[in-house]
Amino acid sequence: MSATSATAPPPRRPAEPRGPAATRRADRRGVELCLLVAAVGICVYGYAEVGLARTGAVPKDAAAYGGGLGGLALLAHAAVRAGARYADPLLLPIAVLLNGLGLVLIYRLDLEPSLGPRAAPAQLVWSGTGVGLFIVTVLALRDHRVLARYAYVSVTAALVLLVAPIAFPSVNGARIWIRAAGFSIQPGEFAKVLLAVFFAGYLSANRAALAYAGRRVLGIDRLQLPTGRVLGPVLAVWLASVGVLVLERDLGTSLLFFCLFVVMLYVATGRTGWIAVGLLLAAGGAAAVSANEPHVHQRVQDWLHPFASIAAGDGPSQIAQSLFAFGSGGALGAGLGQGSSALIGFAAKSDFVLATAGEELGLAGLCGLLGLYALLVARGFAAALATRDPFGRLLAVGLASILALQVFVITGGVMDLIPMTGMAMPFLAQGGSSVVTNWLIVAVLIRISDRARRPEPAPAAVPAAERAAR
Repeated sequence: MSATSATAPPPRRPAEPRGPAATRRADRRGVELCLLVAAVGICVYGYAEVGLARTGAVPKDAAAYGGGLGGLALLAHAAVRAGARYADPLLLPIAVLLNGLGLVLIYRLDLEPSLGPRAAPAQLVWSGTGVGLFIVTVLALRDHRVLARYAYVSVTAALVLLVAPIAFPSVNGARIWIRAAGFSIQPGEFAKVLLAVFFAGYLSANRAALAYAGRRVLGIDRLQLPTGRVLGPVLAVWLASVGVLVLERDLGTSLLFFCLFVVMLYVATGRTGWIAVGLLLAAGGAAAVSANEPHVHQRVQDWLHPFASIAAGDGPSQIAQSLFAFGSGGALGAGLGQGSSALIGFAAKSDFVLATAGEELGLAGLCGLLGLYALLVARGFAAALATRDPFGRLLAVGLASILALQVFVITGGVMDLIPMTGMAMPFLAQGGSSVVTNWLIVAVLIRISDRARRPEPAPAAVPAAERAAR
């Protein structure tokens, strides 16, 4: 070996990209735009397929539908490009695809005269409202950490929204709607986001006391309870919100709030004992309510005996029709527009819209839809893991958990795995309040993702004189 090679310095490692190079690597808006084009194209194809199956011709307003959905998608993309350029590029395309497929399914169900008046035009208006709120949130909320200052304002507004429907007549056995002059909203949909903000703000501020203060249960370290002074306020808020929902007979949302509370408490403390305690309390509460509330008791009986109405000579119930729809769909489905969704009844566009997807898209299409939801939730959790502030981590987990819990509860209900709860499938089912709230959730997740993925600024250049002195 020569002396030159022996004394040669080792090769220098390439420097980490900073400045423009890091910006190009983190900015994925071009990928997002391509995915949005694909999402809109899939939805327009589905819309045309429904028309071809039902009338033998492409609907005359297919171009208008595609233009409207594409315009909303481009406006949302422009807002993200302007205000959150480092955000996860998958969140917005998944939301657009799910919302567009929901419009396709509702339009397909509108073609059944027995299912009531058309709902697709109103759903498109609500979707536009949701995208408008999405744009305002992305552009106006420059830093998600500002929301932590309004934790108590959020919980006050949430409780007011939950109490308001008590003064209005019940609909299908539940008082969860505010109806006036032909206009109706479901305040509980907005309350769940406000409660997630409160839980994230309070738990992030008191996470140390929640994790380590208090007494152990049965001498088990993992079941160490916080002091009443720390846990009392958040527990009181949760009990008040759930109590109001029990009075309104909206037990699906009550279950959602309970699970949200347990999940966020577990994330804040890192103690798995909270999961066990939560499951025990949920099971005990469900048993008590089902035994004393006729409306809930009937749903439990329908879950346990879905074909009892057929044996009694009253014809199949909605749960039975839903199971028949999933069974007749097979692996590839009957095709859009070629199923028998009208047999499900009045809730086909809302509670049981997933049964229509299962019948007409088959197991493959159903797995694709559930995969989209799983990916949306996973990207929300990824934003939580990437962010560096405790409030943003808890808020992202809470919002992603809301979507996951809704999908689980609704899918399990229509498949008769758990009792029906009456919630709306995110983005897919008919419901203005639901679709607007879901767009708000995606907007906040994009804001958190943008903050987490934003590259650190490059260090200041060292002056030439200082380099020479070194």
